[in-house]
Amino acid sequence: MKRNTLALLVATLGLSFSVYAQDAKLGPIKIEGAYTRATVPGQQVAGGFMKIENKGGTDLLVSASSPVAGEVQLHEMAMEGNVMKMRQVKDIPVPAGGAVELKPGGMHIMFINIKAPLAAGETVPVKLKFAKAGEVEVKMPVNAMGNPAAMKH
Repeated sequence: MKRNTLALLVATLGLSFSVYAQDAKLGPIKIEGAYTRATVPGQQVAGGFMKIENKGGTDLLVSASSPVAGEVQLHEMAMEGNVMKMRQVKDIPVPAGGAVELKPGGMHIMFINIKAPLAAGETVPVKLKFAKAGEVEVKMPVNAMGNPAAMKH
C-alpha cells in the first residue's frame, strides 16, 4: 500500500512540471506540440520546438516574434564535416500536404536576449508568420529543464 501511494505521489509531482502543448490552426496550417524549456538566470537564449502540418500548398515560415525575447530567429543545426553548427535561416519550408518538425538538433526557433528567465509551468506567446497562410499566435508551454518534449493531451 505504501509503495503504491509513493509511486502515485512521484507520478503526480513529475507531471506537475510539464505543461500541455496547445495546438493552433491557421487555414491549412496546424501547429502541434509546441514547447520551450525553462532557463536559468542569466541565460540569454532558448529554443522553441513544434510540428507544423500543412494540408494546403507549399508555404514558408518566414518569421517569429515574442515579447519574452529581444529577437526571435529561425535556425537550423547541420553537420559541417564532423562539427554540428547552428545558423540562422531566412525561412523554413513547409511542404504541400506534408509537415516539418522543429526539434532539438534540427530546425528550431531561437529566442535571443531573453528578458527574464523562462519558468516551468509558464506559457510563452509566440507569433508565427507564414508567407501564404499569414500570422498565428501560439501559446508555447515552458517545460522543466531536462523534459525532452511537451506532453500531448
